[in-house]
Amino acid sequence: MIVETQYARFDSIELEGGTTLSPVDIAYETYGRLNERRSNAILITHAFTGDAHAAGVSKDGKPGWWDKMIGPGLAFDTDRYFVICSNVLGGCQGTTGPASENPATGLPYGMSFPVITIRDMVRLQRMLVDHLGIQRLLCVAGGSMGGMQALQWAVSYPERVQCCIPIATTWRHSAQQIAFNEVGRQAIMADPDWCGGDYYDKKPPARGLSIARMVGHITYMSDDSMREKFGRKLREKEKFGFDFGVDFEVESYLRYRGSQFVTRFDANSYMYITKAEDYFDLTQGTGKLIDMFQTVTTRFLVISFTSDWLYPSYQSQEIVKVLRRVNGDVAYCDLQSSYGHDAFLVDIEEQTEIVRGFLDSTARLAAVAA
Repeated sequence: MIVETQYARFDSIELEGGTTLSPVDIAYETYGRLNERRSNAILITHAFTGDAHAAGVSKDGKPGWWDKMIGPGLAFDTDRYFVICSNVLGGCQGTTGPASENPATGLPYGMSFPVITIRDMVRLQRMLVDHLGIQRLLCVAGGSMGGMQALQWAVSYPERVQCCIPIATTWRHSAQQIAFNEVGRQAIMADPDWCGGDYYDKKPPARGLSIARMVGHITYMSDDSMREKFGRKLREKEKFGFDFGVDFEVESYLRYRGSQFVTRFDANSYMYITKAEDYFDLTQGTGKLIDMFQTVTTRFLVISFTSDWLYPSYQSQEIVKVLRRVNGDVAYCDLQSSYGHDAFLVDIEEQTEIVRGFLDSTARLAAVAA
């Protein structure tokens, strides 16, 4: 299935920080067909470094980042559902972000781009859903930062979300999660090529961004998966080099991942999006999660993975516990996996069956209520 990225432009968006961004573009893709009642739409929200290309094959032959979950007969069955995925506000894959042109100057925003939040990302997604003529989404689903967006949808617009599937996520960042993001930001800012974010007509801060990605990628894997994949295997040698070159396979892998990342991602977007993750708190700073769910009637399927230490299972369980306290309609699965945080992207067999069944029951309930 060859898919094309589409774009929508809006006059302005009011941001949580008190500023207005004008105009604002959003890049998105759709899969499947919207039914006559416009009742089969599913919004997929992407993780930190994702984009709108969630499924199918792009013009340049690139598969979608969740291609094993979205498509005919898959978990998000495009024979039945109309699936939407958009690039987040602050991103660098078609949606307005720091690399976009500031109409006031004719130059890229850089660090003059306003600080954005998860709530701002969701507000722009809601504007896109309105633009597509969809009054109510059958489901909002996503993993990692995508799960934060899904949760925010259920709290901000509960009347517009039939069901919510937050996967491998949290309702607010812990100190450890903030700390990892700060290391990444500091790596970028320490790169002399960062130039305070004003590098778009110069050499980009590739070294800093590469290191940030290396640190982040370590958190996506588990100890078991790294041991199984790399162990202490040497890279194309039989003994240590006794220098600071590449000795181990894992060193080579991390350097490769870092170098690949800088060819597709903007360092300033890394700064802004990680800050949005760190600011995320579903309780809006009150710490009272129960207050956020008191009037929410959305159905929930919460999924976590046993080996995920970036967003450990206890954070999903906190959400489930509160939903049960308010008699919410919630199902919870803590899936066995050795892949760590990456499990939601790669360990899809059991995840597929659970999601498929949950969506099927939700669609039946929606049809009865219609």
